[in-house]
Amino acid sequence: MAQFDVIELIEDTKQGNALDAERVTGFVTAFMAGEVTEAQASAWMMAVCLQGISDDAASALTAAMVESGKLVDLSELDHTADKHSTGGVGDKVSLAACPLAAAAGSIVAKMSGRGLGHTGGTVDKLESIPGFRTDLSAKDFRAQAQRVGLVIAAQSHDLSPVDKRLYALRHDTATVDSPPLIAASVMSKKLAAGASAIVLDVKCGRGAFMQSPEEADHLARLMCHIGESQGRAMAAAITPMDQPLGRAVGHALEVTEAVEVLRGEGPPDVAELALQIATSMVLLSGAAPSLDDARARVEKARSSGSALDKLAEMVRAQGGDRRVIDDPARLPSARSIDVLRSPTSGRITWLDALRIAEVVESLGGSRRGRKAIDHSVGVRLLRKQGEDVSPGDPIVEIHASDPSSLDDAKTRIGRAMRVGDPAAPDPTQFEIRWIT
Repeated sequence: MAQFDVIELIEDTKQGNALDAERVTGFVTAFMAGEVTEAQASAWMMAVCLQGISDDAASALTAAMVESGKLVDLSELDHTADKHSTGGVGDKVSLAACPLAAAAGSIVAKMSGRGLGHTGGTVDKLESIPGFRTDLSAKDFRAQAQRVGLVIAAQSHDLSPVDKRLYALRHDTATVDSPPLIAASVMSKKLAAGASAIVLDVKCGRGAFMQSPEEADHLARLMCHIGESQGRAMAAAITPMDQPLGRAVGHALEVTEAVEVLRGEGPPDVAELALQIATSMVLLSGAAPSLDDARARVEKARSSGSALDKLAEMVRAQGGDRRVIDDPARLPSARSIDVLRSPTSGRITWLDALRIAEVVESLGGSRRGRKAIDHSVGVRLLRKQGEDVSPGDPIVEIHASDPSSLDDAKTRIGRAMRVGDPAAPDPTQFEIRWIT
């Protein structure tokens, strides 16, 4: 067999020429075999980043990435569903939506990632629960899905192993934000995890990887196209991420807020998004015959407490202290808590999700520049966009392990918020736009 001509592939991609499935598949095979160097792979991905590739080529790339490793076989289980978010600030929706869907009839089998850049990862949040184990084998992953109906675990090293290698190169070569490469990376892992229905939450705005609605729409449609080409039922929600989702940003604080949502409380934006995502999972997986019926089942799962019980069951099955579901005060707590107060009266007209995330990073809430995450740190937003404040009102609660970091955190949070005219328009509309 002739050696794969990667130079020709790079040149054609650089020129914007069409790529067929055979050549894209050949690239993955040759890279895994060591016939394509990391420098050549990086050059090709830069060409993709600058010129793009067709949706069909992205589908072929994804399929080849799936074939590079093992697959979780869930075919004998009914109504399997998975969910993925492209990453945001304060995004704890998986912790609420997945138990809701599982309690409403779906079998939810989700492999999740850790935080990327300024965004928090579901696995990291779950690991704030004492004893919770996220490293499951594919066999244990499937067995828990069958037995409990809900499993959320870290990405198995055996699934799409080429993605791990390519992502490391993308990180080092500033090609992380390429839509076809994002789509192939996300969907290769989702497809390998085996669920028959996949619901996507594509974030859009300052705190997201996709900044504009047009970018988010393109990525959502591309990922749906890839999933459908591989026989999966797909839907995507495009949701805003200019200000943080909910009021809690930080791992243990976000677990607490997710529990509040499952109790029928919690911030309305988190609750509504979790309900809609769960409803879509139940409908697409075939656990309900209609959208209205799916929504009714999900709402009953919340009001009856069965979704909260399902989360506790998952926590126990994965070695965690299930008592935290009844008493979130058992989660790690920060040694120092202080508040930032409003210096003036008015309405909060701007709240920058990215800057808030950077504050939490500086407190120790991410791995960037550190060996481990401090699960106890974070912020609670006591006021958000559109809400009125008076002089001296507490607007942000800061949770820190080091008291000396509080003053810097207050200064940085102050730069992330703006208090304006109380007669200013309310900018708090939380629009969820669905692509099916």
